[in-house]
Amino acid sequence: MKVLGLIVEYNPFHNGHKYHIQQAKKIVNPDYTVAVMSGNFVQRGEPAIIDKYARTEIALQNGIDLLFELPFVYSIQDAGGFALGSIGTLHRSKVVTDIIFGSESGDIEIMNEIAHILLYQPGKFKKYIKYHLKEGHSYPNARKKALYDYFEKDDKKDIIYKIIEKSNDILGIEYLKNSKLYNTNIHLNCIKRKSADYNEENYTGEISSATAIRKIILDENYKLLEKTIPETSYQKILQEINDGKGPINYENMRDIILYKTRITPKEELIKIYGVKEGLEKRIIESAQRSSDLSELLANIKTKRFTYTRIKRTILNIIFDITDEKIQKFNEYGPQYIRVLGFNKKGKELLNQMKNKVKLPIITTPSRYIKILNEIRKKELSEDIIVHSDMFLEQFNYDIKASEIYSLLYQNKENSKKYNELTRQIIIK
Repeated sequence: MKVLGLIVEYNPFHNGHKYHIQQAKKIVNPDYTVAVMSGNFVQRGEPAIIDKYARTEIALQNGIDLLFELPFVYSIQDAGGFALGSIGTLHRSKVVTDIIFGSESGDIEIMNEIAHILLYQPGKFKKYIKYHLKEGHSYPNARKKALYDYFEKDDKKDIIYKIIEKSNDILGIEYLKNSKLYNTNIHLNCIKRKSADYNEENYTGEISSATAIRKIILDENYKLLEKTIPETSYQKILQEINDGKGPINYENMRDIILYKTRITPKEELIKIYGVKEGLEKRIIESAQRSSDLSELLANIKTKRFTYTRIKRTILNIIFDITDEKIQKFNEYGPQYIRVLGFNKKGKELLNQMKNKVKLPIITTPSRYIKILNEIRKKELSEDIIVHSDMFLEQFNYDIKASEIYSLLYQNKENSKKYNELTRQIIIK
């Protein structure tokens, strides 16, 4: 049995995503296709433009059979944490045989070589990292510069330099690294991205970037939107807008973010994951003299702290996610598999999973306490990989994230009646 696994955000689902699914299926010829998807907050440190249930429905209409939610605590981490959670979820599903990801270079061999170095860190590479850290660079930048140094005399260095500067290639390297970390038997391969760059902000034709498409949606340019996304995606987005559930913009979080950054004391800020190298001082000062989020981000930003990194850190502040918590989450990996939706084929695969998976499979969120009690009874078992406290903490973050996201709906009646625990999975 062949099961294709995809790691996605679908923010929103567009023609490039459809192309990715089609090409991945040509490579693998799977019996089933599953995806693990960021929930209501995505890796850019922003809320998704439409909610996870709408995005699940679109995915099931466009080639996905079974869709899992990536736990919130991984979906808003950097490439390494995002990949650890995503690969961990697919690996622990016990059914995925192949993973295909998008790549700017399409060079799986070189990405695999870089992934090996990042995971096992040979002595020479470690020395380069220490040198650049002493120079005052952040760890991600020190690691990147260490890779430049490590491959300086390699005849492939020009290709390698390009790879470690591209968003999807960087993610791909982390997928490969974490597949080694989990010692998984899943086969990984990549598809070269077609047309638009991941961060391209302008319309580039039928295949445009998600960044450009989100801008088109916020500008209400629906004629242009129709050219860049499948019909099913187009109709669902319009429905979400008409129902007052979208589009969700980062600026919708203004009051929440300014409130939390203004009231959080310095001694609490310095414990938050991502708050390093004096960032707490910049956050405190900027929060007091900013009236909107664009101003806040511009006041905090330096060469060392990118906008995306700052946005992720701000989400950590809102949810009180500390360094200590992230270290534990990343040490133990995902503690459950949350199902957001399936079709008829996906239901077949889900039934097969239930006989293989050691993690709890959550299809009914309101049952989580019952599931937790069952875990606690089994915790003394030698082969248990689930830790009840970790399960509870990770799942509670998913609930909190969805409840906060619901406050961003355009129609506040939708916020008033929202209850994540009673939401039902999408069945197609």
